[in-house]
Amino acid sequence: MQDAAQRLKTLAEQLMGTSLPVRIRAWDGSESGPPNAPALVVRNRRALRHILWKPGELGLARAWVAGDLDVDGDLYEALDAMAEFIWERGPQPEEAAKSLLQSLREPRFRAAVRSLIALSAPFLPPAPPPEEMRRHGRLHLHTKGSDRRAISHHYDVGNDFYELVLGPSMVYSCAYWESPEGTLEDAQRDKLELISRKLALKPGMRLLDVGCGWGSMAVHAAREHGVRVVGVTLSQEQAAYARKRIADEGLTDRIEIRVQDYRDVRDGPYDAISSIGMAEHVGAERYLEYANDLYALLRPGGRLLNHQIARRPQADEAAYSVDEFIDAYVFPDGELAPVGTTVALLEQAGFEVRDLETIREHYALTLRRWVANLEAHWTEGQRLTSPGRARIWRLYMAASALAFERNRIGVNQVLAVRAPEGGASGMPLRARDWR
Repeated sequence: MQDAAQRLKTLAEQLMGTSLPVRIRAWDGSESGPPNAPALVVRNRRALRHILWKPGELGLARAWVAGDLDVDGDLYEALDAMAEFIWERGPQPEEAAKSLLQSLREPRFRAAVRSLIALSAPFLPPAPPPEEMRRHGRLHLHTKGSDRRAISHHYDVGNDFYELVLGPSMVYSCAYWESPEGTLEDAQRDKLELISRKLALKPGMRLLDVGCGWGSMAVHAAREHGVRVVGVTLSQEQAAYARKRIADEGLTDRIEIRVQDYRDVRDGPYDAISSIGMAEHVGAERYLEYANDLYALLRPGGRLLNHQIARRPQADEAAYSVDEFIDAYVFPDGELAPVGTTVALLEQAGFEVRDLETIREHYALTLRRWVANLEAHWTEGQRLTSPGRARIWRLYMAASALAFERNRIGVNQVLAVRAPEGGASGMPLRARDWR
């Protein structure tokens, strides 16, 4: 009888209709596949049951988070090799189900599935890992309650864990690099300063930081530019961390941190608004509402800096669906939109879009530094959150770095102004002279 690795390789290639670009290492110690390629480690038969009971990306994710599936070798190389099979291959889930039913009519395909079931015995459904977001239907997305739960799932996993990954800056968004050899802290400082200059922050101005995270933008704006800041977040842990940080900096007279939905902010007008890595949580159905609310909170002539991840447009936009792994384990209910859609909705709300800077490569560099931070402190990272959560963050950050590098997703800073009725925007005549 063939060893487990050879059987798995043969069955996987029969089911996918092509050769595997990675080695397989099975629970019995056997290996099969290209000798110099990274190894996909199937630690036990439960990994197969995860995949069989939930075919596709979510089954693979469950096996990974549970520790039943792993990679030996360069994680980036393995993900790059497998990208065609995980992200770039195949239809959306509804179409995939139809395709699976059609395939099951083929005797050879059915035989391969039966063999895989026999190899996974006992064929009982394994429980999802505890880190998976539990849902009770998806009928009411992006209500204030559902957004609060989604934000808590992602951010309330331990400030110490985030400190380990993000470093001293505690900035959880794309840094702005002068060169790949620079430090993460310098690049994050430069990003905050870039945003401050785009918003033309000056002493005495009032800034609203939507989705303020751990307070990094608020502290930078108040300390370096003398502005008064209101930061809002739905994360209790972020707010507690930011308030302590602000007190330690002696800036409590200039910065207020609220646990508040941006839709409940009523104390405008503000001179400027920063929204850094927050709009991905808003959702397509709510995006115009988001844009309208921010427009209403700005004084005439005030500027908005919207820093947001974007996806590539699809031929059929109605077919877009959220990535299963990201939705279940990382950003529940998060949605990406093409940058053109974002710009159009901001303009529909009344904003005049004055500048768009694409910094896709910068995010890839940032993510690789975060992964390196986690890997360098792997044991501590697991202790600070949970082994499953640490595995989630390592996988999602590495896969995201590759997605930015391969131009599957991007990130953009959109600078917009609420132009007064007379039309005088207050913007400089020469582009990118932000003072």
